[in-house]
Amino acid sequence: MKNRKTLRLAPLFSLFRIRASESLQYRLANLSGAVISVVWTLIEVTVYIAFYTYADGRMSFPLTLRQVIAYSWVKELLYGLLVMNIDDEIRGKITSGDVGVELCRPLDLYWHWFAKSSAGRVGTVVFRSGATLLAGVLIPGQYGLTLPASLPEFLLFLLSFCCSFLLCSSFAALASAVRLGITWGEGPTYMLLLVSNVLSGGFLPLQLWPDFMQKVLLYQPFAGMIDIPSRLYVGSASPAEAVPFLLMQVGWSVIFIVIGRLMMRRRLKTVIVQGG
Repeated sequence: MKNRKTLRLAPLFSLFRIRASESLQYRLANLSGAVISVVWTLIEVTVYIAFYTYADGRMSFPLTLRQVIAYSWVKELLYGLLVMNIDDEIRGKITSGDVGVELCRPLDLYWHWFAKSSAGRVGTVVFRSGATLLAGVLIPGQYGLTLPASLPEFLLFLLSFCCSFLLCSSFAALASAVRLGITWGEGPTYMLLLVSNVLSGGFLPLQLWPDFMQKVLLYQPFAGMIDIPSRLYVGSASPAEAVPFLLMQVGWSVIFIVIGRLMMRRRLKTVIVQGG
């Protein structure tokens, strides 16, 4: 049983390694993206500083200015994990009809696409997100990134970051399964990805949303992509809350995987091969 399991996993690990190596080759594109991310983050930080400085004194904020600025920088690191679009190669095979060739491979199609889409994020995180985070650390004054208050908080952030990678990868595979059954355009997939980006905290920290929405926002699946790791980094979530948060990230990842596999299995029974 052990050997048979290894034989199933070995091609997927090889595929992940090859695809990750390919993504690391686009250094110039990722570094140019890092420049854009740094400029955008500085603009965002400036807006927050102005808002916190000149806001009505009667207003109270769930995050301090230091925490909001740190959140903005950490968000750029996690932004590289977000599903902005379906993997170009996978989308091309769906629209061109080459998905029929994929079905001939001795690999489970879901895990095949899971490995591809997750490996494609490695280059973005290593170069673009990593360079952006380094710039945040080097920028002096209140515009820069502050380090976590303690080593345990940083370690919890790293664990949550790994869970976020799993969550984003499982959601990317689910989005690919959704796209597999659509023959009339990209609209539904783009709407699904847009909702996930907004609810992840990619545009505004979820703690700055209205109070009556906080419980719903915290426990919905997309919070684990950006907001929860960022909370652990900036210290707006205590270490005691880390374990439930990590379990929630893993739990939603499992749910996405189960739904994605079931959806792909169902749609492969009636799949229409387009193009040719």
